[in-house]
Amino acid sequence: MNDTVLHVGGAAPYDVVVGRGLAEHLPAVLGTSVQRVALLYAEPLHHLAQQALDVLVAHYDVLALALPDGERAKTSSVAHECWEALGEAGFTRSDAVVTFGGGATTDVGGFVAASWLRGVRVVHMPSTLLAMVDAAVGGKTGINTGAGKNLVGAFHEPAGVLCDLALLDTLPSEEISAGLGEVVKCGFIADPTILDLAESDPGAAQDSTSAVLRELVERAIQVKIDVVVADLKETGGADGHPGREVLNYGHTLAHAIERATDYEIRHGEAVALGCVYVAEVARRAGLIDDDLAARHARAFAAVGLATTWSGAAFDELLATMAVDKKSRGSQLRLVVLHGLADPRILAGPSEDHLREAYAALGGAR
Repeated sequence: MNDTVLHVGGAAPYDVVVGRGLAEHLPAVLGTSVQRVALLYAEPLHHLAQQALDVLVAHYDVLALALPDGERAKTSSVAHECWEALGEAGFTRSDAVVTFGGGATTDVGGFVAASWLRGVRVVHMPSTLLAMVDAAVGGKTGINTGAGKNLVGAFHEPAGVLCDLALLDTLPSEEISAGLGEVVKCGFIADPTILDLAESDPGAAQDSTSAVLRELVERAIQVKIDVVVADLKETGGADGHPGREVLNYGHTLAHAIERATDYEIRHGEAVALGCVYVAEVARRAGLIDDDLAARHARAFAAVGLATTWSGAAFDELLATMAVDKKSRGSQLRLVVLHGLADPRILAGPSEDHLREAYAALGGAR
């Protein structure tokens, strides 16, 4: 099957390529003006990253930097180590960074590129389904602090994104399901066809070689492209639409769950729980009906994701949500639905509704 090219417009346009065996595209995306390339990769993926490394060393001076796996990479100390390595290697503004790994690698690698000399070229090669449909597209970069997730970061759009579906063949089923958490989210906020595909053939949706999964990937990426082109820096949308904030559907509780579990839970798993939760908040607030709320649990469960959780006291989660980057002042803001693919902002939700929704999720009020 031919590669699919999804174009991201705006002030710094680039392409997202979806296909198989895409490492050969790296020189064309990086360009001829680049002399040095830093390949930042998740350390457990060094064998998978070798193909990209082989392509790069044939064209550039390459600095290969192994990063810790997962959220452990998203720290100021890891970013500092990368900066020191770039400095020792003499990286200039005309040089580039390539990231190879999951969403955490993309986040910290993108932040290193955004902050080195106030911004150098970066190309992302996401290795997980989650990173393909979420972290690699849209130019958000970030690291974590003790107070929460992604509280330090920058907007820095990539020069290109290569979504090599062959990398998904190496993933355990749990990682595919976790990635589908973000995909199904996109179905609720913007593209209901995603829900139809996932619910009608959940087996194919979880098969890395299927045409169904490829379509789900492409549709989810297109949802994100449409949102970020209209509102790159999260300043707001038109006619009541949340703009880029819509991509945070389910994320307020999800980030709190991630922190409560010391990031042991996968991001997409937490997002599924967060979406089920916020749908229940919206139902109790009279914004959506019972059927749409119930469909959240059905759709996420269909692709192998848990829809109940009780791993922390609600007060602990609420304290984390209060300092979430989507809050404004002391007021909590949730992305909610007023109907399928009709997202809005609910500012200052009722604490009773928040507690009752958590109880419905399986936790203690």
